[in-house]
Amino acid sequence: MHQIEPFYRWLKYYDPARDELSPFNGKEYNYDLYSETIYGYYIDPAWDYMGSETLYIKILYADYEKGYVIIEFIGEWNDAINNDIMHLKRNIIDLLIGDGISHFVLIGENVLNFHGSDDCYYEEWFDDVEDGQQGWIAAVNFQEHVLDEMSNFNIDSYINSGGSLQIANWRTLHPLQFCMTVESLIQKRLN
Repeated sequence: MHQIEPFYRWLKYYDPARDELSPFNGKEYNYDLYSETIYGYYIDPAWDYMGSETLYIKILYADYEKGYVIIEFIGEWNDAINNDIMHLKRNIIDLLIGDGISHFVLIGENVLNFHGSDDCYYEEWFDDVEDGQQGWIAAVNFQEHVLDEMSNFNIDSYINSGGSLQIANWRTLHPLQFCMTVESLIQKRLN
C-alpha cells in the first residue's frame, strides 16, 4: 500500500496545503517518513488523515466559485466500526459545504472494502447539497464489490455511482473538465 500515491499531477492547479479554506491548509508533508498505516500497512505520506484509522483522503481539487471538489480515497470505508462517514462528514464535508462546495466527486479506485451501518450521514450530506444548491455527490471508479455493498445499505440513493461514472481516463483531463464531465453524466441520468 505504501506505493499507492494520491494523484499528484494536478498540484499545479490546486494544493490543499496552500488553500486557506482547505481543512489541510498549512500542512507540511515529509515524504521521507512513512508514519501513517492502515491495518499495519504503511501508506504514502501524501495521504491525509481525516479522523479514521482505515480511510484516508486527498483533496485533489477545489473550485469554490463553481462549487466543485474532487476527493481521492484509500483504504477500507468502514461505517460499521469506525463510523468513517461521520468523520468524513464532520471533519471535511461540512467545512467544504460551508465554503460553497455543492458538487462532490469521490474517486474510489483505492477503496478496498465497504462496511455499512445506517445511511443518516449520507442522507444529511445529500440534503445539504440538494437544498437550494442543486448539488450532487458522485462516486467515480469505485470497485464493483464496494458499490454492491454500498447499495446494500441504500447509499446509492444519495450518491450517484456505477455505469457511466466508471471514467478510466480521468487523469488525462484538466480537473475542471473532469468535474464538468461528471456533471454532464449526472444530468443525463436525471433527464
